[in-house]
This record gives sequence, C-alpha cells and structure tokens, in this order.
Amino acid sequence: MTLFLSNAQPYGEGPAVGVLVRDGVIAELGPDVAAPDGAETIDAAGLVLLPGFVDLHTHLREPGGEESETIATGSRAAALGGFTAVFAMPNTDPVADTDVVVEHVRRRGEEVGLVDVHPVGAVTVGLEGTKMAELGTMARSRAQVRMFSDDGRCVHDPLIMRRALEYASALDVVIAQHAEDPRLTAGAQAHEGVVASRLGLAGWPATAEETIVARDCALAREAGAALHVCHVSSARTVDVLRAAKAAGVRVSAEVTPHHLLLTDGRLTGYDPVNKVNPPLRTASDTAAMRAALAEGLIDVVATDHAPHASQYKDTEWQAARPGMLGLQTALSVVVHTMVEPGLLDWRGVARVLSQRPAEIVGLPDQGRPIAVGEPANLVLVDPDEVWTVRGARLASVADNTPYEGMRLPATVVATILRGRVTARNGAAA
Repeated sequence: MTLFLSNAQPYGEGPAVGVLVRDGVIAELGPDVAAPDGAETIDAAGLVLLPGFVDLHTHLREPGGEESETIATGSRAAALGGFTAVFAMPNTDPVADTDVVVEHVRRRGEEVGLVDVHPVGAVTVGLEGTKMAELGTMARSRAQVRMFSDDGRCVHDPLIMRRALEYASALDVVIAQHAEDPRLTAGAQAHEGVVASRLGLAGWPATAEETIVARDCALAREAGAALHVCHVSSARTVDVLRAAKAAGVRVSAEVTPHHLLLTDGRLTGYDPVNKVNPPLRTASDTAAMRAALAEGLIDVVATDHAPHASQYKDTEWQAARPGMLGLQTALSVVVHTMVEPGLLDWRGVARVLSQRPAEIVGLPDQGRPIAVGEPANLVLVDPDEVWTVRGARLASVADNTPYEGMRLPATVVATILRGRVTARNGAAA
C-alpha cells in the first residue's frame, strides 16, 4: 500500500515537500521526493500536514446507547475531524467495567477500522463509586486498557480513589477523574453566578471542581501515580494544577473545545444544547483556559464528544441530559480560539491535539513526529477554508452541536491511519 502526498507543508512550516508512505510508515520525505508509479496521490498544496489527532475523552455510547451514537458513526465523525485514535468512555450499558465489555468495544472499533478505538475502563463497578472494578484484568485483557475513569461521575470516596491510584501506579496506567464534589452540585443546573441567578437556575460552584482536583493531586503524589483531570473549566483549578506540577505530581489535564469558546451567557434562552457537565462558565474562566493551554499547564484538548438523541436533549432544561458533539468541530474551535489570536502555532496544535494526548496514555504509534520511519498517522488541514456548522450534516447519529450556524475556520481535507486514507474531502472511507 503506497500513498504519496505532494506539496505538503509539515506543521505549516518551511517549503513544501513530498511525503511517500509505504506499508503504513513514512518512507521518504523531502522537496525532491516524487510519486512512484501506481501510488495513490493527494495534492496537498496549501495544506498543513499534522500528526493525526488523539482524543482522550469520547462518548461512543455503544453498547446500550445506539440511539445516540454507535462505534461506527462515532468513528466516522472522528475520522472526519482528523482523529486517528479516540478513547471511549465507560458510561455505556452495560458499563465498561469488565474485560468482556472493554474487549467488545475494542473489537468493534477494529471492525469499523476508521480510527483506533481504545476503551476506557471504569474505576468502580457500575460507576457506583462503592467497589473498585478489576483494573488489572482490564489492563491485561486483549483491550489493553490504558486509562480508567468513572467519567460522568466523580470517584468521590477518597479511600477508593487512593486505592485506584495505587493500583494504577503498579499497572502503569492512568486514572482520569471527573472532578465534581456531588455534595456541592446536588440539583445544580448552571455555573453558580450572575447568569444562573438571573435565570433562576440552581448554581454549580466552581469549588466543586477545584476541591476534588486538590485532593486527588495529593493522593496521586502519595501513590506516585499518573492522574488525569477531565474537562477543566475553572480558572482556580488552573492554580491548583500549577502548584501540583511545581511539586512534581504526575498530573495532566484536559480542556474541551466548548470551554475554550463558550460561556454561560449562552444560557439566556434556556436552550438545552448549551447544557454540559461541567457547565459553561464565565468569560474570565474561558480566558484562563486559553492561557493555561498555551502555557502547557493544561496539557491537551479533549472533545468530551457527548451525543444525545433528541428525546434526551430536546426537552425542558432541567430534564435535558448534559453534553455536546465535539469530534468534527474540535480542530476549528482550537484554530479559532488559539491559533487566530496567536496563542498557538501549528506545532502547538499538534502538541495539544496529538503529541501530548498520546504521551499521557503511552501510545507508541500516535502523536509521533512527521519524519522518515515514523507511523503514517496523519491529517491534512486547509487553514484558510471557512465552513458553516450544521448538526444535521455531521456524521453522528445525534445533532446536538452548540455551534449550529457558526462559521468556523479550518477544515480537515484528509485523515490517514497507518497509511490508509480514512476520510477525504468530507467523506469517510
């Protein structure tokens, strides 16, 4: 299998080069490289070549939630968004808390073949927070689970979290925490502040996030374990992360595209498409997320892609399930919030969407440099094209995008997984 990219510009830097891919590996790269006879060729003139993106936080809903998404439709959305690997969260039905379920998710991803689907195992049985799941069994299974999380729920019991981190240290895996003290968010519907008060919605204090992150950083330091903080949303959480990293704690963190762009000001019309967990916060929080991502205190962008069928989302605010689509719009939001203001260049985009995510979970074949001998997991981006988001045209089963009708910059022209084109010009392979 031979693929040739002509006139490509790795990381948007320097002169255009030819990139020859053979058997899933970059075989040649340079200005004088030519296409061999019979090679599939893509003209990449004017396009930026980046490593394929890695999403540490995706909800594919299968098994049990196929009315909202499937591994097939979610994989299509991922490939169209430039992703070559995604991590599927365990809040499925049944919960991914056994080797049987995680192996099913891994196998279905392989059958679809558009993106590497890595199942995330639950930390506790049934996500109930009372009994640890068999982390070792899932880590040693065919699924080779690298990350564990009760995402959607916080591992609130400090003793269980401590034990999970100790096991994670021994297994060399990552515990990803949904940082939310449930005692502070009971009945909460929106960020605790002026907007929630005006709308009559129960407030969700940022303290509920910050206190759990501080506690877990202390536990991770004691255990010598790798802790990953999901969907950071509060400016004060950044201060906690800064202190923990300075103290040598093995902590990484993610921010979602919607927490880089959207604020609680969007809640005025009570449109449930804007309901998400953690909630949209203030403009000052959004600015802090951007600054922390540029600095590297927040390591990665992860989509928290959360599709919901209309019966779960098109309802009154309090009954609606939280969550937003994110896979096909992630790059554009990062370009809009980080590249256009000069906070990141294209190497920075590769760092937060590809390199660091792969490093955090220890993927040896993802997030690699664009160089001879490296795996050909790649994405071609048109930095100049502007597109209008329409939920009905996205690949997911659901259409709950908060960006409906927005004009966003940058499009994915082609996604390449181990030398095979999985998406091109808006169509999945």
